[in-house]
Amino acid sequence: MASNLEAKTNGISPNNFDIEIPIHANKESVENESNINYFQRAQWLRAAMLGANDGLITVASMMIGIGAIKEDISVMILTGFAGLVAGACSMGIGEFVSVYTQYDIEIAQMKREREANNNSNNGVVDEESTESEKLPNPFQAALASALAFSVGAVMPLLAASFIENHKMRMGVVGAVVSMALLVFGGIGALVGKTPVMRSCVRVLIGGWMAMAITFGFTKLIGTTGL
Repeated sequence: MASNLEAKTNGISPNNFDIEIPIHANKESVENESNINYFQRAQWLRAAMLGANDGLITVASMMIGIGAIKEDISVMILTGFAGLVAGACSMGIGEFVSVYTQYDIEIAQMKREREANNNSNNGVVDEESTESEKLPNPFQAALASALAFSVGAVMPLLAASFIENHKMRMGVVGAVVSMALLVFGGIGALVGKTPVMRSCVRVLIGGWMAMAITFGFTKLIGTTGL
């Protein structure tokens, strides 16, 4: 009796605890989801998807282009492998230079802000540690970009490696690349919270255009001897 009276006096019913806990948990999950920085996530996603798409489309276009004038499977595989190595190095070095430039700019900006606020010394260590955690890592970005390119580039290589018939090999490469483009477009849309169908169609059409243009120009130059 005394415990029930005390609960009523404080305006709390024992049954309220079973209701308030899940509601509070739901509110926290909604708040945590709303606090997700989709822009920051999109930056890393953009780099990864760009690298994978570049590797996939570049190597596939080179293989289909050389396949327009050469039926030898070894020539096609060597061309694709050369494109993988060259593209991965180019993407990695380019990303390293770009991110290191951004790193230098942000360091200079931090120094200017620190000099402007040199009158207040409170919390300087915490601010510096927080700012250093937010700085981009050029080595990490370069490795991620090169790895993403290689992952995309190896797909058409694997698709063509075990097929002797030339026409069938060309068709399989085109089919595998098309499926991979749809997957990349879908992953990018789901993680970035954008329309899936629009992203998939955009990526697929872009890849088809690159392969068709490469095939057409290579075939023209190879047959006419320009």
